[in-house]
Amino acid sequence: MNAVTGTLSGKVVAVDEAGSLITDIQAGDLADAPRDASLRIVVDEHETYGLYPPNHQQPSMTLVAIAADSGPIKISLVDDSASAMLGVQVGARVEVSW
Repeated sequence: MNAVTGTLSGKVVAVDEAGSLITDIQAGDLADAPRDASLRIVVDEHETYGLYPPNHQQPSMTLVAIAADSGPIKISLVDDSASAMLGVQVGARVEVSW
């Protein structure tokens, strides 16, 4: 098993109209991080692996971390509200490791 080579901590700073969790971690903060399943993101007690572009094709009800070329990392539940379904609110801790 590979050792963790990087970590980053942040928090949820907003919930958008779709219920996605907007973090204070910027896409640029993860420029050198992998985008595959070796990247782990934990928000509250929920976890997801990998970092996806906004136009991802992940299945419905999948928890995904989304990064555009710039701007904040967003954690979304495909086709539903991550905030409502997971009970995560503004202020929740976000941990990223790879």
